[in-house]
Amino acid sequence: MPGAPSLASELGVDSKTVWAAMQLLEKDGLLANQGAGKARKIVPPSGRPQRRGLRIALLVYEQVDLSLDYLIELRHRLGEAGHVAFHPRRTLTELKMSVTRVADLVAKTDADAWVVVASSRDILEWFSEQDIPVFALFGRRRGLSIAGGGPEKQPAIVTATRRLIELGHRRIVMLTQRMRRLPEPGAIERAFLEELEAHDLPSGSFNLPDWEPTIEGFRERLDLLFMHTPPTALITEEAPFLLATMQYCGNRGLKVPDDVSLICMDPDPAFIWCHRPIAHIRWDSRPLVRRIVRWVNQISHGKDDRRQTFVDAEFVEGGTVGPATE
Repeated sequence: MPGAPSLASELGVDSKTVWAAMQLLEKDGLLANQGAGKARKIVPPSGRPQRRGLRIALLVYEQVDLSLDYLIELRHRLGEAGHVAFHPRRTLTELKMSVTRVADLVAKTDADAWVVVASSRDILEWFSEQDIPVFALFGRRRGLSIAGGGPEKQPAIVTATRRLIELGHRRIVMLTQRMRRLPEPGAIERAFLEELEAHDLPSGSFNLPDWEPTIEGFRERLDLLFMHTPPTALITEEAPFLLATMQYCGNRGLKVPDDVSLICMDPDPAFIWCHRPIAHIRWDSRPLVRRIVRWVNQISHGKDDRRQTFVDAEFVEGGTVGPATE
């Protein structure tokens, strides 16, 4: 059994809570204390056969991902299926998206299979060449011989971009992270740029700018964008980027959507609490959770499952989108 500090970090709760729970499990005879400095031992209930599950490492992009609803649900579903899902001590951002560092982490981690969330292309290529079962949740996985899944956002991005153009927007910027732009734009980014070109609008570095993948780098990019010919519409990735952009606009005295329209490329439960609903790309995470659980069950029976699954996505026009103003 992992120690209380490790469990507290993995579950996102106070270590005192975990310690109290483990003491209760000891009293129930489900854990055996092996002495000071030694890990407790799990004792299966008598008369019940012990199931052989897999240890599944969930390698996320950054620490904030640990609180995402669908990843919490995934851990629970895998547990119900008899497996153990856990988070390695470091995330992809903490590993600097380095193939060498990821390889070192994999070598030192006791895991039967990996679920890698929002990874770069080179890391997924490395996983595809290893004798390690891996599922790529999001990330640049297309064309690789690797199991994976994610939302099909291109049609929704085209719809969102077209709607902005209909409202008179000519300076539209998409802020996505570097791994989605380099060495060449991903499928979503290409769909965005191609839609601009289809309406005879410029499509270049202004529309898909580069920025350092840090908080400071994100703010510096916004400063540069609004210095001379500011955008009238911004499309961001996840909710934290959208919220950071909204705060930036507020600090500059810019109103949303009167001065600038905002769209988020992912849903977030917090959006329903906004007075003006946030315009965003909506997709259902439940099919992906079920798909990963089926994948784990398949490989636990020795089957090689490398299918990639896509779920539909749609553009939800909220109160953060309005007509363009000069």
